[in-house]
Amino acid sequence: MKTIPARLQKITSKGQITLPVAWRDRVGASAILVASEGDSLRISLTRFEQDEEEYSVFDAICDNNRKGLPAEDVVRILKKLRTS
Repeated sequence: MKTIPARLQKITSKGQITLPVAWRDRVGASAILVASEGDSLRISLTRFEQDEEEYSVFDAICDNNRKGLPAEDVVRILKKLRTS
């Protein structure tokens, strides 16, 4: 398997990075896993099963000004939606 050289990637003002097309094409992943290891980040290949249709309906970073939401609140909101 061909090794793609390391390269410097800038981070956008929204905290996003771009994975170069050569890297994406090489791994063919539908998602990545990012883990913190001390002062480093580890990016790993992740694949979802084809029949899996799970998706996120709430993302605290995007939907709630970077604040988490207690599970009890989510349950309360869902119950309220079900009865309306």
